[in-house]
Amino acid sequence: MIQNHLLSAVSPAASMAAAAPAKPAATPAEATESFASFLKQALDGVAAQEQYVHTVNDRFLIGEADVNDVMIAASKAELSLELTSQIRNKVIEAYQEIMRMTV
Repeated sequence: MIQNHLLSAVSPAASMAAAAPAKPAATPAEATESFASFLKQALDGVAAQEQYVHTVNDRFLIGEADVNDVMIAASKAELSLELTSQIRNKVIEAYQEIMRMTV
């Protein structure tokens, strides 16, 4: 599942303490690697949710799971996939907008 760590609640005291140690800025290569690993984790999470839906569905077919479990797992996977496709669409739109810019 994709989790947004940017929206987590942080108290002002905790944010001040976290901001106190000045960490040197990441190089472009480090930032790219970090983003790539974050993106890979997010896509792996979506794939894991899809696999979990198949597992719960198989358990339902043999009578070990409730229909509610199947529906919840399917809904979560569907929402994750929809979010992923919307993010992809926005990235493509941003790329196309950058390509239209004149220098």
